[in-house]
Amino acid sequence: MTNDFSRGKVWQNIIYQAIPLIMAQLVQLLYNVVDRVYIGHLSGADSLALTGIGLVFPLTTLIAAFTNLFGTGGTPLFSIARGAQKEERAEKILGNTFSLLLGTSFVMFLLCYIFRRPVLYLFGASDASYVYADAYLRIYLFGTSFSMLATGLNGFINAQGFPRMGMLTTLIGAVLNLILDPIFIFGLGMGVSGAALATVLSQMVSCAWVLRFLTGKKALLIIRRKNLRVDWKLAREITGLGMSGFIMQATNCLVQVVCNATLKVFGGDLYVGIMTVINSVREILSLPVSGLTSGSQPVLGYNYGAKNYARVQQGIRFTALLGIAYTLAAWTVVLHSPHFLLSIFTEDPVMLEKGVSALHIYFYGFFFMAFQFTGQSSFTALGYSKQAVFFSLLRKAIIVAPLTILLPRLGLGVNGVFLAEPISNALGGLACFVTMYFVLYRKLGKLQEQEERLREQEHSGAGNN
Repeated sequence: MTNDFSRGKVWQNIIYQAIPLIMAQLVQLLYNVVDRVYIGHLSGADSLALTGIGLVFPLTTLIAAFTNLFGTGGTPLFSIARGAQKEERAEKILGNTFSLLLGTSFVMFLLCYIFRRPVLYLFGASDASYVYADAYLRIYLFGTSFSMLATGLNGFINAQGFPRMGMLTTLIGAVLNLILDPIFIFGLGMGVSGAALATVLSQMVSCAWVLRFLTGKKALLIIRRKNLRVDWKLAREITGLGMSGFIMQATNCLVQVVCNATLKVFGGDLYVGIMTVINSVREILSLPVSGLTSGSQPVLGYNYGAKNYARVQQGIRFTALLGIAYTLAAWTVVLHSPHFLLSIFTEDPVMLEKGVSALHIYFYGFFFMAFQFTGQSSFTALGYSKQAVFFSLLRKAIIVAPLTILLPRLGLGVNGVFLAEPISNALGGLACFVTMYFVLYRKLGKLQEQEERLREQEHSGAGNN
């Protein structure tokens, strides 16, 4: 395959981008999932250690939100600039994104570290679960800069046509995390603190790998010192397009806070722990469709910049159909093997018993997620920032969060918290996809017709001469 996404079959270009990206995201997921697996099996901690990690989720999600603000904002602009052969602008986008990520990471570290105690109690911590949450968070936060730079800049490696190199970014760190986790947690008896330390060291290595590539000779476009000074007009473009990814993660943070606080009232620490496990299962099962749609973005953006609108349409169709097929298969797995999925993270018999019904409710109609992912990624890839932002807000802030508060108080109890997710998937996913079809997809067909007429006129004009 080549670095020129306007050549070859569109679906092959997307798969070529998506498979290494899925592997990279899977490895990235291992950073947190492996921690949860080990922590869930700590002797003597029961479900409290897992509950403590669940309380940390909103803050780690908020850090991811700011990473997306610049990373997912800069990468599509970078791809469009590459497709339009504007390499100087592309490098400036890369340099500005680096500076924005680095500066924000320092601010995030300071605020989260200083206010971690009141924030964790606000998120639903009890005196018992706070011990575990704080032990993890106070170490984890020292890796904020490494995490944001590694994750936020890795997309620029993929956008240049080096998805395997992007996969190695997270592979190296995750393998190191896998090795260090049992050593620190069990071998050195550090428990939850050991899991956090292993994660920080792994993120440090991943960050070093990304920066080495993006400043080296193998990259087509690199980070240059002259581009590190932030151009605030360009920064507004980056954040405007990245606002969709930011809001998606920020609203995830909001929903996690609301869920934990509501479950604390209606179910106690046990159900906060169950939600931690279910979120872990969701992250694993949604990863392939997330990687597929993320992998399509450089291809869609490049062809849009090159005015190959028919190829953009082909890419959207392929992504939607494959995404729907996969999420239907994933839903089937949940229906037939809920106990197995939960037992990966916990051996607590009460958590397993109560978790099965919660898992079934939470994943009902899971295939609707494919519509959300396809519509969202299409809007983002082509620079439709307003639509991308709106539908990020719609599903989580406007539908899930209010339902999470309302449904338990209508007599559904803890089941109401888990039921809010499938309702939002159906309403938000369909609304996003249908709007994308009418606002964007059909417009691409008209743009393609105009482009073909223009080419015919140019061709006939050259023939007459």
